[in-house]
Amino acid sequence: MNQTERAPLSLNQEFVVLFDSGGEDGPFGPHYHIVEAWRVSGPVDADALRRALRDVVERHEALRTVIVRDGDDKYQAIYPATTPELSVRDLPAAPGKTRDQQAQDLIRELENDTIDAEQPPLIKAVLARFDDQDSVLALMTHHLATDGWSVRVIIRDLVNRYAAQKGFDVPALPDAPQYREFAAWSREAPDAQPAGAIEYWRKTLSDALISAVPTDFARSAGVPATTGAHRFAIPADLASAAAKLASATRSTTAIVLLAAYQVVMERKLKSKDIIVATFTPGRGGRMFQDTVGSFFNFIPLRTDLTGCTTFREVLERTRRTCLDAYSRDIPSLHIFGLAPQLMGPAMTDTTAAAVFQVFPDPVLLADNTPGDLKFVEISREPLDQQRTSAMPDGILWTLSNAPSGDMIGAITFKRSIFGDETISAMAQEFSEVLTQVLPAPDAPLQLS
Repeated sequence: MNQTERAPLSLNQEFVVLFDSGGEDGPFGPHYHIVEAWRVSGPVDADALRRALRDVVERHEALRTVIVRDGDDKYQAIYPATTPELSVRDLPAAPGKTRDQQAQDLIRELENDTIDAEQPPLIKAVLARFDDQDSVLALMTHHLATDGWSVRVIIRDLVNRYAAQKGFDVPALPDAPQYREFAAWSREAPDAQPAGAIEYWRKTLSDALISAVPTDFARSAGVPATTGAHRFAIPADLASAAAKLASATRSTTAIVLLAAYQVVMERKLKSKDIIVATFTPGRGGRMFQDTVGSFFNFIPLRTDLTGCTTFREVLERTRRTCLDAYSRDIPSLHIFGLAPQLMGPAMTDTTAAAVFQVFPDPVLLADNTPGDLKFVEISREPLDQQRTSAMPDGILWTLSNAPSGDMIGAITFKRSIFGDETISAMAQEFSEVLTQVLPAPDAPLQLS
């Protein structure tokens, strides 16, 4: 495979390079991937699907881009399009298991699989058939090439190109700027950063220290650095209550859940100055919404809970923090350059950072899919996993809606520094806080 083009790294890619430790579970390792799956109704033509996958790789050059780290010379190497790996398998009836359970088993299996960040294309697929009318399509992409938003772009485009390969009349896909264009824009555009953003972050984080949590094991103990996951369910009545409170307070469900998480952190750390990291899409508004790449920004949200006596007051302060920070979203590299001391508390031998995020609703393609297939994204079940897709360090909370109306919480964590009991206890405390505060946000709230 011959390299054909070369482009500078984006600021996002430069930030990720800082976490390159060379290990298998690091950001350049084969376990740093995203796995998503869809239940497919209708007969799937594997050859047409394979051609459609190549069309998607041709359309989005991030899927055929390698980050080269040659000493001080770091850049994007963009390769010609090739056809991704597509494995086709049968899923015969398993004794005592439903098809839904078998689909979940397939996802867990793939999360233990690997994908090489040095060998494009950085996407591969599995088509698993129960019968001619019922299949599972699973995609694995390396996280260096994609983020959660990108996977939704990929499946939209893949469905479109598959229908075209089958001869259907399909709508034209929107223009998709390439990721290298984003890299140039973020570095060169004079208005790429919101007005006042640099001064806001400089002032907000001038004396800030991230809210780090104590670990169970010292980093120096040398425990293998694999990533595990604890998943739990938030019942539909609590999820509904969070949405109603969000509507009543001109917030979002994500902000309500973050406020509850900050109560957990305040009680755990005995501090009113809570600085929680989260992710933003980082796509420059609508400019790059149809582009595949790794865009997300890692931003710290600082909230002072001093004097809060009710959950509504915590929520009001959390809402203001989020509005201020999100409207001044800039690349992580800039933020941490303005506050080099910020991550200090999370870098010791016995502490780590915890990141909190809420995912958008699953993509439902059943009603507007071109062609003769229907796709429904598969939500994860609340089952623990000894090893899953890698994360660089610490703890990552992810909450997402399930079709049942429940929410599924997932805490992924480094097994080298945290034990299962600690993580499950954190999830339990979060659920208890939701149970306490959502039905009665104006009741007295016990903080440390």
